This record gives sequence, structure tokens and C-alpha cells, in this order.
Amino acid sequence: MSSTVELVRFRVEPERVEALLEARTAMVAEFAADRAGFLGARLVRLGGDEWLDIVEWRSPEDFAASRAKGPNLPGVAAFFAAIGGLVSDEQGVLAQG
Repeated sequence: MSSTVELVRFRVEPERVEALLEARTAMVAEFAADRAGFLGARLVRLGGDEWLDIVEWRSPEDFAASRAKGPNLPGVAAFFAAIGGLVSDEQGVLAQG
């Protein structure tokens, strides 16, 4: 079975970058403990104020269940709060690992 990949591109104001990075470690730990099917995440800093979060899930159902939980834990909420705006949000199936 192929895993589901979530691709979220967003903006972060320069003064919020430190808060985003500080919250990231807690968010990933909380996802690992609280979200079934969470396989890992990579955060990519793009040009300017844009970032790309690449999150891998065991299945589309696990991804949907995580989405339904929203920012239910402090680290997740802090990470989301540092985001200034959503640019794009897509999901796909990992074709090759």
C-alpha cells in the first residue's frame, strides 16, 4: 500500500519564524503520539516568506482523521498560530520512496 502525502504551502511573517520553528518539534512529537498513521514530516523553507510542509500518512483515512482533530494539542496549536496564511494545500499518493 502506498502512503498518502500532504503538501501544505504557507506564509510566515519574518517575526514569526522563530515561533514556528520552536513549535515544530512539539508539533511533530504530538502528531507521533496522537495521530494514528503519522509517518513523518519535513519542513522546507522556500524563497521569501513561503514554506512547504510535507507530511506523510499511512493512508488517506489517517490523514482525514488527523484533519478532523485540528489543532487539538498545544504544540500543534502553536505551530498553526505562527502561520500567516495558506498558499496551497494538496494531497497525493507516494509514487516512489
